[in-house]
Amino acid sequence: MGKNIARLHSAELEGIDAKIIEVEADINVGLHTFNIVGLADRSLNEAKERVNSALKNCGVKPPNRENRKITINLAPADVKKTGSHYDLAIALGYLLATNQIKKFDAADKIFLGELALDGRLRPVSGALNIAQRAAAEGFSFLFVPKENAEEASAIKGIAVIAIETLREIFEILSGERALKKTVYKNFQSTRSPSCDFSEIRGQGNAKRALLIAAAAEHNVLLVGPPGVGKSFLACAMRGILPPLDIEEAIEVTKIWSVAGLNSGGLVRERPFRAPHQTASIGALIGGGQNPRPGEISLAHRGILFLDELPEFQKNVIEALRQPLEIGTIRVARAQKNLTLPARFTLVAAMNPCPCGYFGDKEKECKCSAYEVVKYKKKISGPLLDRIDLQVRVGRIDTKDLRGEGKNENALRIYRDAVERTREIQTRRYAGMGGNGDDPKTNSRVSHQMIQRAAQFDKTAESFLGFLDKAKLSPRGYYRLIKVARTIADLDEKDCVTEEHLAEAFSYRLKEI
Repeated sequence: MGKNIARLHSAELEGIDAKIIEVEADINVGLHTFNIVGLADRSLNEAKERVNSALKNCGVKPPNRENRKITINLAPADVKKTGSHYDLAIALGYLLATNQIKKFDAADKIFLGELALDGRLRPVSGALNIAQRAAAEGFSFLFVPKENAEEASAIKGIAVIAIETLREIFEILSGERALKKTVYKNFQSTRSPSCDFSEIRGQGNAKRALLIAAAAEHNVLLVGPPGVGKSFLACAMRGILPPLDIEEAIEVTKIWSVAGLNSGGLVRERPFRAPHQTASIGALIGGGQNPRPGEISLAHRGILFLDELPEFQKNVIEALRQPLEIGTIRVARAQKNLTLPARFTLVAAMNPCPCGYFGDKEKECKCSAYEVVKYKKKISGPLLDRIDLQVRVGRIDTKDLRGEGKNENALRIYRDAVERTREIQTRRYAGMGGNGDDPKTNSRVSHQMIQRAAQFDKTAESFLGFLDKAKLSPRGYYRLIKVARTIADLDEKDCVTEEHLAEAFSYRLKEI
């Protein structure tokens, strides 16, 4: 290392993954200049002013007081660098190169943080993602703003050091202050839904379908007139899903952290995302000049609720096909291509016609036959084929609304059934995925796996002959078998029977 050159490490986010970036600071003779090279964007070039002011207000000589040529290089130079989280590494690199702080071993340390003008450190996005990459590459210490420390400390194998000010990190690196590692608190997932299954009156068929969906991550479409509770049912489904485990929480937090939506610590509740019908395709699948996760990735391991499904733009709806099938979305842009996780449960709701009352017993539909058909055709066959449970939600009688009060045990009964059924599936598919990536629910297994797992009895075999006349596509057939297997698991039966197949078949509406 040259006499006036210092090297430290920071990181760049690429989708939800991170890449380690080397920050080099070089001091040379010449008139004062301060240049940042290595494909730095505008927000990073503005770091020069933040670093100048922060160092001045911390009582050390800033770069603009140096009558020397200062060059900051971010390597590798072919990776575009964005964001303000390089501020801390740039400031420390300059101080090391100018011998204004005591030399320290920077080889095993990563530095993240945006500098305020008074020397405080502001939180940054993606601390968890960067901690995971740093630990994988053998770094020992990660210095982050205090607000990011709890989130980053969830990753094992790296010591996370919380920093509030530049002055504090000077004292730690010089040995004047003890280095204190942030200890992650025990993870405890929470379930506090705003909508409670025990508050739903009637709608037994819809609640049964949502129970099946929650038990194995099946996709659901609720069809019915306005005001019958479709949105409330979708919201209530979140409350019966099993809690996030630590691995799932890390996956979800990585996505939310990159998107700048995480307020600190791990995400503890399963996501519930409900984009408006006017959402663009970029908002749904992600993208932008520097691609970021969209709604389907933010719903990873949770629920994506699309209310008034036919009102979404057709290209937006059709963009759901790939993630519904494989659980990821590929965002292709001119500068880079990214693959983002998108393993969500789709819960969609729609009216049966533009006015909403086609087939309603109480209110007359005012739509023409052409308008009804045109409205339903907004949902394509290939998309419907990927929705396992299609349920009609009817009007509730007033006497049912005035019936008995809240059933306090209903929520617990539904939750217990879902958790018990998922345990059955986890045991069944253990060791089948290879590379430690075992499917945990019936909806996520391959066609070959579900063929072996179904275990039809004699009555089921006879019903399968009837299904030949139903003109199901191969995808529709296998999805029906997966739903039947889930219903059998809810009943704690080893074999799929004719009754299970018949119920699964009843959830495929023919009129849509």
